Amino acid sequence: MGGELPHRWSVGHNYLSGITLGRWLRLLSDNRFDIDLVYGHRAAFVTLLAAMNSAWALLEELRFARAIEKTPIEHPPLFVLGHWRSGTTHLHNLLALDTASFAFASTYEVVSPSTFLTTRALNTRLFGWMVPRTRPMDDMELSFDVPQEDELALAILSLRSMYFTITFPRRDAHYERYLTFRDAPPDDLAAWRAALVWFVKKLTLLHRRPILLKSPCHTARIRILLETFPGARFVHIHRDPYTVFQSSRHYFDTAAWYTYLQRPDRSRLDQEILDRYAELYAAFFEERALIPAGRFHDIAFDELERDPVDTLRRTYAALDLPGFEAFEPRLSAHVQSLAGYRKNRHRELEPETKARVAAAWGRSFDEWGYAR
Repeated sequence: MGGELPHRWSVGHNYLSGITLGRWLRLLSDNRFDIDLVYGHRAAFVTLLAAMNSAWALLEELRFARAIEKTPIEHPPLFVLGHWRSGTTHLHNLLALDTASFAFASTYEVVSPSTFLTTRALNTRLFGWMVPRTRPMDDMELSFDVPQEDELALAILSLRSMYFTITFPRRDAHYERYLTFRDAPPDDLAAWRAALVWFVKKLTLLHRRPILLKSPCHTARIRILLETFPGARFVHIHRDPYTVFQSSRHYFDTAAWYTYLQRPDRSRLDQEILDRYAELYAAFFEERALIPAGRFHDIAFDELERDPVDTLRRTYAALDLPGFEAFEPRLSAHVQSLAGYRKNRHRELEPETKARVAAAWGRSFDEWGYAR
């Protein structure tokens, strides 16, 4: 439990900071108010913020509810897919630079989905100090303004997300169903889908551009996303499975400690990583063929790292996305600015662990030609 110590008293870096009081109390009730005493200060802090959020949310609903409801989604989203730690954030950040073609959900927008139209200017000044300048697991830039994954907003809005397996790890079997929704009750799927459509409408009202969304969870939900947005496009990024496993371990040793409200059983961590990857890609491989021709593109992390400009050029061409020529100078300048960034270095996996990864994730090794 050594990873807990540096983060035990932290109240920052918690995606629940934008939840409203009614949803927060419902979430606590769903989990029988079972919070470990060592994390009680986090629950108290979220409760205080939730009361404030509810007042702002009421004002925002009065001001914008009708406008959000009437906003058409004329351009279906572009979804960035891929397992956690596969390079989805890097790809998302690069695509988000094309502000002429896309709008993205920022960190502030996903953690304050009920209030961001009203509170952004004020709260980003008041609470900016709570957001570290870099992410704890990989030192990538972090702020209220950078692109962020929409699953955080959907968790807050619908209370149906497998991300609650980290907040309430003793109920991981309950929340794991929301990775694919295949075993979830129809009402749960309807609530989640309504939250997704509402959030995309709200982003569209604000930005008036096609929305770029990224969530590793979406990799296992292609059928649902196509039913919700029939014209959606998808770009998927994959990475050496051994590296993904190592980096996933590192994530749980760093960032995960900020959001626990129950102490986790870390003895099962490796198996949980193996099982979640296998479930995600079983759904992906089954549903990928549902995407119409010209709306899906697959890239490797190594090629994105080696030549990001050419990789995105080919992505735009494969998905028939306009505007790359105008976007290329900004993309090239940004790529040059990243020259000093250094990736995490991980220790070599133990032979027995490598064998488990190769056995559990065999199709991914074969599908994308990674050496076992």
